[in-house]
Amino acid sequence: MPIHTVDWDSQDWHPVRKGLERKTFAGEGATLALHRVHPGHELSPHAHHYEQIVYMLEGRAIFHVGDEAHPLARGSVIVIPPNVTHYIEVVGNEPALELDVFTPKRPEYGG
Repeated sequence: MPIHTVDWDSQDWHPVRKGLERKTFAGEGATLALHRVHPGHELSPHAHHYEQIVYMLEGRAIFHVGDEAHPLARGSVIVIPPNVTHYIEVVGNEPALELDVFTPKRPEYGG
């Protein structure tokens, strides 16, 4: 496998939906997604077959996972199991910045 690097600071944000932007990077078995979620963003409950580990870098949010609500702030980490409905809700007036790790790799995210 060739080794590659990315400078995320020089990479453009890609809009996903109203109030949500993404940058991605992938290896052979996992995908990293840097998400910037703005207050008032469009909520989007969804599920997928990937395990998702979320690390909050900035801001505050509530992660709704199944029937539970989990408040997260800078430094918080949560695991979202495969096939469980979930979504993020930003708390406050500042955007939330989260780093997501998906396994297996999400080819539809590119990176």
